[in-house]
Amino acid sequence: MNHLYIDTFLSKFPIKCSTVHAINGSDAVDIMQNENDIDLILMDLKMPIMNGYEAIKIMRNLKIDIPIVAQTAYSTSDERERAINAGFSDFISKPLDTKAFSDILSKYLIIK
Repeated sequence: MNHLYIDTFLSKFPIKCSTVHAINGSDAVDIMQNENDIDLILMDLKMPIMNGYEAIKIMRNLKIDIPIVAQTAYSTSDERERAINAGFSDFISKPLDTKAFSDILSKYLIIK
């Protein structure tokens, strides 16, 4: 459901994009190693098999410098700080807020 929600959310912005969905952190790492056309990653912190913290560590060790935004329902200031310290570029809480999501897209992507 989160994938559908994000796709619907993205359709409201003046941006042409396609989305790739990983069902767990391990899949996210595999996709990053095999895709060359990714401009932004939204990564849930709580995923099966490999969580977002484990995935970001691997991605950053692989020198993947794409902006990776942590997304979580646990939006405490401690969680935000932990995510940034772990290597995430930014943080957004769920449910996604239109203004906050727009700000993230504007910050990391060129919106035409």
